[in-house]
Amino acid sequence: MKILLIHQYFLGKNQGGGSRFNEMTKIWSHQGHEVTVIASWPSIGGKKNPLYEGKYVFHEKDYYKNIEVFRCHVSEAYDVNFLGRFWAYFTFVFSSIWAGLFKVKGKYDVLVVTSPPLFVGISAYVLSVFKRLPLMFEVRDLWPESAIDTGVISNPWLIKFSYWFEKTIYKKAKRINVLTPAFREKLIHNKNIPADKITYIPNAADFALAEEVAENFDAEQFRREERIDDKFVITYIGAHGIANHLVQLIDAAEKLQDTNVLFQLIGGGMKKEDLVAEAKARKLKNIRFVDSVSKTKAFKYILASDLGTAVLKKVDTFKTIYSNKTFDYMSCKKPILLAIDGISRQLVVEEAKCGVFAEPENADDIAEKVKQYIRGDFDLKEQGENGYRYAKEHFDREKLGHKYLEEMKKVLV
Repeated sequence: MKILLIHQYFLGKNQGGGSRFNEMTKIWSHQGHEVTVIASWPSIGGKKNPLYEGKYVFHEKDYYKNIEVFRCHVSEAYDVNFLGRFWAYFTFVFSSIWAGLFKVKGKYDVLVVTSPPLFVGISAYVLSVFKRLPLMFEVRDLWPESAIDTGVISNPWLIKFSYWFEKTIYKKAKRINVLTPAFREKLIHNKNIPADKITYIPNAADFALAEEVAENFDAEQFRREERIDDKFVITYIGAHGIANHLVQLIDAAEKLQDTNVLFQLIGGGMKKEDLVAEAKARKLKNIRFVDSVSKTKAFKYILASDLGTAVLKKVDTFKTIYSNKTFDYMSCKKPILLAIDGISRQLVVEEAKCGVFAEPENADDIAEKVKQYIRGDFDLKEQGENGYRYAKEHFDREKLGHKYLEEMKKVLV
């Protein structure tokens, strides 16, 4: 097959972050399929790579074997404020349509698009019509609900448009993939999508990279180099945005100053500067900020930690999601301190038995759960092994990549 993928956040090489489709496309290419990706350009430390300076579309040939990437213009105002973020969304819509129509040549068999942001569906809709391609639409997060719940969308006209367009793109899609069972139920019961139109291929654990990094990795030496060898390290890796509400970890750190606990927050985002300033204002010595790192370096930080943590703002929409970083922690055999309710809690605490739940935005509860770990109330090694085994059985990327191919083939019939 020749696959056209639209993914605004498709990572650059060695860039940290959600690598779902970087790894999926490698699996597809290894099976002999050709993949073209339309994406925005990745940033370095929140700024545009000089390589793309003055370009509207930049063509990266042979990105991986049988994979090429068209990097499209996106506004650099993404992390400035809400208006800047929306301008960034729509500048990508414009540039990706232009690239798809005038730069991406040849015939394709299927068009895959992954959301959020929901607005990439505009690009997908236009290109599927002009290129006469069947469309497979992936729901990584329920938009516009999550954007409304977190305050990203508040304008009533934009909300109305978002719901109308969501309905339109679901109708246009030949197949809809969801990342959690809860999304499937929402689409069937709340949005009246036929059940036979929906497939479930969740996020996955990157065992290949985790095992490669772990093979010759000296965690103790790494901890000494990072000057965290005398700490009980709890690592968060991911976005520092509104939805993540990482101030709850600062609140918990403040309550744990009489312990050797160190919260290590790795990544970047709209709220990072505010978070750094807040920790500094409170004179906290037990919280550490690290800029975004490569996926390999991220796994080193995880392997050198005692716990991994996943947290989100306390809103009902987030009860329907699996946190990406959860799978990274599981692949590295690390227990999880989880402040996300709903199906994530069900997965981590009840099914995989690889961590504990703390009430989101409840600093007292988060701090108490940490103290229980310090006291030895939970077996760190056992929880880590449990998570690894469960993820290996249910969330292996290689297996899920092949399943995705089978679902794409169904839209060709």
